[in-house]
Order: sequence, then C-alpha cells, then structure tokens
Amino acid sequence: MLRKTPSSIFVCLLFAFNLQAQTSKVDSSEMVTLRIDPDAARGAAVSQIFDEVKFIPLETTKESLFGSINQLRTTKDCYVIYDYDTKSVLIFNRDGKYRAKVNSTKVVADADEKDKQVFYGFNLIKNKDESLIRISSGKNYFFFDLDGKLVKKVAVGKRNTLDRYIKFADSLTTIAPYYVYKNGKDSTNYEVAILNDKKEVGLYFPFESDRFDKDQYMGGGNPVTDYGTDNELFYIRYYEYNLYKIKPKSVSLAYHIIFPASISIPQNFMDMTEYKKKRVEYFEKNPNQIYGISNPYLIGNNIYFKTNTLGWSQDKKNALVYNLKNGDLTSLKNLEPDTLSQFLPVTDGGSFYDFSNHGFHSYEDGYLYTSYSSLAMFSYKDLNAGKERKYDPILTKFFETQNKKSNPIIIQLKPKKN
Repeated sequence: MLRKTPSSIFVCLLFAFNLQAQTSKVDSSEMVTLRIDPDAARGAAVSQIFDEVKFIPLETTKESLFGSINQLRTTKDCYVIYDYDTKSVLIFNRDGKYRAKVNSTKVVADADEKDKQVFYGFNLIKNKDESLIRISSGKNYFFFDLDGKLVKKVAVGKRNTLDRYIKFADSLTTIAPYYVYKNGKDSTNYEVAILNDKKEVGLYFPFESDRFDKDQYMGGGNPVTDYGTDNELFYIRYYEYNLYKIKPKSVSLAYHIIFPASISIPQNFMDMTEYKKKRVEYFEKNPNQIYGISNPYLIGNNIYFKTNTLGWSQDKKNALVYNLKNGDLTSLKNLEPDTLSQFLPVTDGGSFYDFSNHGFHSYEDGYLYTSYSSLAMFSYKDLNAGKERKYDPILTKFFETQNKKSNPIIIQLKPKKN
C-alpha cells in the first residue's frame, strides 16, 4: 500500500492552489438557455431568411479546373480557394474570372528536405494595404501575392504557436488558443488565453498537455469562429453544447443549448471513465447522438449553427437557424427556392455533400459564403425544366457554355438580421 508523505500532499495542494489562482473564471451571469429540437425545425422560403442571393460561377480552363472548395476567403478583389483534390490554392476575381494558381510546383523544398512539398490550406495575411497568401510547407512559410507570385520564403522556426493567435480590431488584444502559461519551471496549458500587450489578461480552461494521447476527442472543425462583430469571437469546447463569447477582457458562457435526451450525450460525458479511449466507439453505437456543434454565427437576432453526429441521412436537419427574438427554428436544408434565388437552392444539402461536409465557408463583410458543384447546379436546373424559369445573364451564360464537369459555383448570401 502506498502512503503519501505530508510533504508530497503539500506539493499537490500547492500545485492545485497555484492552478486555481491563475485560472480565470468564466462569466455565466448572462447565459441564455436554448431548448432546441432539430426535428422540429421547419423550412422557409429563401427570401424569408436572406435579403440577397448571388451565384458566382468560377471560370473553367485547363489550368483552373479543380474539384471542390475546401477553404474560402475573400479580399476586396478576389476569392482565394483551397482545393484538397489538387492540393492547390486558386485565385479568382470577384466576378469569377480565373486569376492564378499556387500548387506544389511553386513551393520548392530546401536542399535537405526529401519529402514532396504539399500543403493543406492557407492563411491570408494583411501586409500594409494588400493581402498575402501564406502557405506552410516543410520547414518554411511561402508568401504569395494575389497573382500567385512568390513574394518571400521564410523559415518557420519557432513561430508556429503564434500562427494560431488572433488579433482583435482594438489593436491591443490578442486571443491565444492552446496557450502555455509559464510560472518559473512550471507550466500550464490553457485552451484560451487573452493577452493585452503580451500580458495575460485571462486564462481559461486548463488541460493536460498529453490529453489527446490519453483520450479520444471528436470536433467539428475550428473551435474559434469569427462571426463578424468586432472584438468578439465564439468558442466551442469538445463534447459540450455551449457557445462561449471571447471579448477583450473576459470569456463568458453566452448560450447553453439543450437538445432532446434521445440525441444528447450523457451529462459529464468526459468524466465517465468507462468511455475513456472509447469515445469513437460510443458514437459508432449511438450515431444519432450529437457529439458537438460547429460553425456558429450570431447575425442580428439569429444564431446559425450545425449539429455534428456520426450518423447521416438526407432527411437529417443538422444545419439550423434559431431566432432569439421569436424562437423560430429553421432548417437550412429545407429552404424553398423562390424568385430571390432564381428558383435554385442556395445549398446542396439533402442532395449532394458540399454543405453537409463544410457548412458555410465563411462570414465576411455581412455575407455568408457557401458553394456547390456544377453537377448539382445542372441537376437543379433540370428540375426546373418546363417551368419557364428565367435566369440572370450570369447564369444564362453559364448554362449555355458550361457543363456538369465545370468548376464549382460560389453562393453569396446576405442574411436577414431581424
């Protein structure tokens, strides 16, 4: 039998006290509880949810042809896209005209790097009045302009951690996901740190550095979401139905969602030792239970979000809009095309897989962006055959000159705020 000496007990208590002392408290004083049953979500006309709908076909050439949009960011003049199939970044003007491409041929390895240079996404970096595309590959960052020309190549060094940091519009505050707080020889990992002039203002959600080795975690993508409000971000934790708000001086629990018990995980799921290292197996046996939420956007009175399960069906209502003012719950998969959308769907949910896999790519400057394939677009056009539908000049030209194998279409949506 092991016995703890008084000195070892003192050390443990001292460590626990220090951890508690430096950990900031989440403010839950203004938490709003939302009771949501996805099966009760209704459809709506497109014009009831959005004020504007714009379809932007992307020019198809031998050089610009790609598979699907896995990442999309916008600049004043361009769409910047990452395609996993071709491992390429493609740049199109805002009218959809092809501009440039960056692939592995432009990402040259160092002499001592034997592996082929591939990359799995990009970052847009502000550089004075222009944007640069930064690609991480091997030991280096590669910076390209919006014409696909290499501007500079910089050794990664120790800057990987800083890549995750997010600067607020106030120019003072930096949000540091997965931050390591050091106190002498000791260090503690935090999911979120708020920094002001490099000084810790708040430290939230401590965790063990080897937690991903000790257990299984399933997420729905980036836990941090910029929903277009200056100096605010949403944050989501593993196996929780909570939306946390990150602000310059605090993290607060803004919304707690309660789903029906039949599709909810047990309370204190992470504390249940019988599921340790068996989380994936649990959800395989319970494919309709929601393991998390993702892609939250607060736009006016509406919260857009997605529920994540291992089970999938065409009828599953997993992309939702909840109106905080009147309690209406809308399924984006069940929106009815109308004149605003030229009687074409604004997502491919229920028919194809782009929206189910990615949801909205981004929310920038008051617009949500999604996409679907030319195959989907021509399929939707065929459903309108014989109904005397009229399309705008852009889509008319697209249908006359393109085919089901052409590049995807970007859909730009301006959501209502009421």
